[in-house]
Order: sequence, then structure tokens, then C-alpha cells
Amino acid sequence: MEKIRQKIKTKEFKNVMYAVCIAALLGWIVFRFTAIGSENALAVFNQSRYAADVGAPVYAIEMKRESGILREPIEVKNNRALVSSARVGKLRSGQKVGDGKIVSVSKDIDLNTGMHVVQTKNVDDGLQYALYQTDGYFVPLYAINGDTVMISENGIATPRKISIVRQDAQNALIDGLKDGDVVVLSKVDAGAKVQIKK
Repeated sequence: MEKIRQKIKTKEFKNVMYAVCIAALLGWIVFRFTAIGSENALAVFNQSRYAADVGAPVYAIEMKRESGILREPIEVKNNRALVSSARVGKLRSGQKVGDGKIVSVSKDIDLNTGMHVVQTKNVDDGLQYALYQTDGYFVPLYAINGDTVMISENGIATPRKISIVRQDAQNALIDGLKDGDVVVLSKVDAGAKVQIKK
């Protein structure tokens, strides 16, 4: 055991150990560069590299003016609903609600409830939806960020300023789009390359 300790302490042994460590490090570096080179040569799929070169795969919809329906919830009891001032402008006489319709919408606030009174006809009690049908460009709410949507222009995500004309819990009627605009539904940064999924 003493012989081994003395041999370890010699300068010659230390030099051999340094050489072994340097050889192992150089071998590992050569191995890593060879592995990276072979990955590139085989074109192994690398998601971030692929997204930067070809574009991130995204879902999108091509805009065209179409007829759509937005739904405004109202709670009806005995063919009568109470609606706040913020929502009363979304309701009008003749609007379809379930199997019935709205007969009148009070412009004045009811002093007892602080709400506007909406009278309906042939509408079941409970939560119902007043349907608003119109023509225009409809976009899911999750694709809207403040007053912008992302448009794919030549494969690049480009912000477009829009205004929301009317909305319900899921969709919005948009002003500021035209036929053929491709609205990106996935979350992407402005200027990013995008590849539309079919």
C-alpha cells in the first residue's frame, strides 16, 4: 500500500493522469461534434430549427363575409327579463329568443330594480339566448388581442388593427378585415414565420 502511495505522489504519475484527463476531454468533444454533424446530415427533426426555417405550424381561418349569429344571454321569468344598462343596447323588439321573441325593450330604468325591463312572448322561463343575426366577418374571441388580430401575409404573422362591432361569449363581429384575409388563431409573435395547418 505504501508503494502505491509513493507512486501516486511522483511527478511521472501526475503527468500520466493529466494526459489521460485531457485525452478523455478531447475524445468527448470530438464525439459531440460528430454526433451533431450526423444529426444535421440525417436532417433529424428539430422543432425550433424547423419553425425558424419553414414557419411555426398554426391554425387559421380565411375571412369571407358571411351570415352569422351572436347570442346574448337573458334570464326570463314570466316573459319578463331584467337587463343592465351595459347590455340593453344589444336587445331589440322582434329579436328571436328560443321559440319566442322580444316584444319590447324599456329605454328607461325601472326604479325598483335599477335595470331595464325586457318583455318577451312565448319564451320559456330560465336562461335563454337572444339571437342577433347579421352579415360580416366573425372571429373567435381568443384570436383577438386588445384591438388587433394576427394576419398571415406571405407566411409572416402581421398585426392588424380591428374594432369589435358586437360580441358574445365566444365570437366577435369584426370591422377592419376583408375577404381573403387569413386570421391566425394560434398564439404567435409579430414577424414570426407561420405555416398554415390544413
